[in-house]
Amino acid sequence: MSHSNPAAGPIEAELPHQGARPGAAEPAAGIPRPAADPRTWRRVNRDLIAKSLAEFAYEELLTPVADGDTYTVAGSGDVRYRFRARRGAYDAWHVDPASVVREWEGGADPAEDMLQFLLDTHTVIGVSGDTAGHLVRELTATLAADAAIAAGAVDAATLADLGYAELEGHQIGHPWIVPNKGRVGFSASDARVYAPEARRPLRLPWLAVHRDLAVFRAVPGLTEQRLYEEQLDPATRERFGRVPAARGRAPEEFVWLPVHPWQWDETIATLFAPELAAGRIVPLGEAEDRHLAQQSVRTFLNLDRPARRSVKLPLSVLNTLVWRGLPSERTLAAPAVTAWVLGLRDADPFLRDECRMIMLGETASVTVRHPVLEELPGVPYQYRELLGAIWREPLAPRLDPGERARTLASLLHVDPAGRPFVAELIERSGLAPRVWLRRLFHALLPPLLHCLYRYGLVFSPHGENTIVVFDEHDVPARLAIKDFVDDVNISDRPLPELADLPAAAAAVLLRERPDYLCQFIHAALLVGHHRYLADLAVTHLGIPQEGFWALVREEILDHQAAFPELRDRHELFDLLTPRIDRLCLNRNRLLLDGYRDRPTRPHVGAHGTVPNALHP
Repeated sequence: MSHSNPAAGPIEAELPHQGARPGAAEPAAGIPRPAADPRTWRRVNRDLIAKSLAEFAYEELLTPVADGDTYTVAGSGDVRYRFRARRGAYDAWHVDPASVVREWEGGADPAEDMLQFLLDTHTVIGVSGDTAGHLVRELTATLAADAAIAAGAVDAATLADLGYAELEGHQIGHPWIVPNKGRVGFSASDARVYAPEARRPLRLPWLAVHRDLAVFRAVPGLTEQRLYEEQLDPATRERFGRVPAARGRAPEEFVWLPVHPWQWDETIATLFAPELAAGRIVPLGEAEDRHLAQQSVRTFLNLDRPARRSVKLPLSVLNTLVWRGLPSERTLAAPAVTAWVLGLRDADPFLRDECRMIMLGETASVTVRHPVLEELPGVPYQYRELLGAIWREPLAPRLDPGERARTLASLLHVDPAGRPFVAELIERSGLAPRVWLRRLFHALLPPLLHCLYRYGLVFSPHGENTIVVFDEHDVPARLAIKDFVDDVNISDRPLPELADLPAAAAAVLLRERPDYLCQFIHAALLVGHHRYLADLAVTHLGIPQEGFWALVREEILDHQAAFPELRDRHELFDLLTPRIDRLCLNRNRLLLDGYRDRPTRPHVGAHGTVPNALHP
């Protein structure tokens, strides 16, 4: 990448490892070899075609027709795809990748070309040409990432011994969204450095930003000075403090924050070039700790000092439907939301003592506004989310001796030999699969249900936000939850428990109808995770679909019976309705939003309804 801007020279000198593309720091050896061999490439294509058939059928983008013991989907011309599939709750489809065949008049081949599948089906789905072009890019990047993961795949037993941060680099991404690792903006060399599957520790560069651009917020009792003392070693703080002083600026004029190395190179050094030239943004150099990117790509855990806060940084990359920046107003409000939510937990004996629920609060934030882009009406939202940071409480110090944590998403992982990660954990626990699943649901559901019923409050408990804490025998014991400012919503009803909501939090938290709040549990947890876990239970644990969902329903009913005084809330927030809205993630990208720039983030759309697996 060219750095012709006159401000770039001295900036790169101060950040010698971050000023250029990561590939430039690698040995010059010509064009690198392909990331995948032909066999692996065919396999990841086959798997993504099967996922596409399943998710596009679920969202009614394609219509499979039963044909004996198989199903067929019509493509353009005389092409059709034939496959075997299992049906599941919520109108789910689970397609056998090995069964998918592309047929045409006079011939048939195994379906092993995802881009050919797109060519064959895009007119049937109704994908426009401009959307299809961008989609090819996202699909190809996803396939390349899948191939990289496959190249470094290990067995379930090895995964079970990994730590929380390290396990993240082995996951395959969002189970519902087809182009789930598109990461539009990353080059091939960027992906080799910054993607979670790269499993490459990084030291983060820091910036000093003048207070006329930057705003610091924190929970009560956490000052800027204390944050820096807890996050940085004394020598690093001293080194950082000398940089503004060497330029004749008082250190107290500035707020410090880390920046993603890619974001610095791609966005900050260019879009903030006037502020860099004026000395209102000053590069400080790298901090000492190594960090590891998590599945969200923009969140980093501290490898060297796990007791230090994790950090969430904006990244001007389009991935899983949205640009991965940090919205200014929500970043500013993150500590206020955290203080309120933690206050509810700490004052509630059920959440605090019985569930022992861990809430990883966003305790400090810095928001940096762009002096021009923030003032332009209708500017695409990606340009209002460029620079800032959120510090989140670390998980490690909140675990008891013998406990270990894994994201809920990890339970869907299947190793190269076809062994599910969840089966490995169940075997290690010594429990019967049905008993283990009951323990899992008991760890997850009561705290989520209590927040909904008692406070009219929902998180978005999808696989990445939801963390399962296991005991020393790998039995699910309790819940940890994160990502408050982006994914906490509250009831639009005037519940007394919401009367003391702080103004800063009230200004950003979305208020939704009771039935819509229920969708956060249905769509994020049950449809977004458990419909896949239910299929693993059928195929590997010997538990039928009806038995799996009966366990979920029983946990909800048991919780309701334990709080009869909240009967009116159980009815208000009714999770047991006969049908629920069919929320659609792929339909949003393919038909509703496409890749157009817009001033606000897109919202998930609904398309019809599906039977509710919890309905008696």
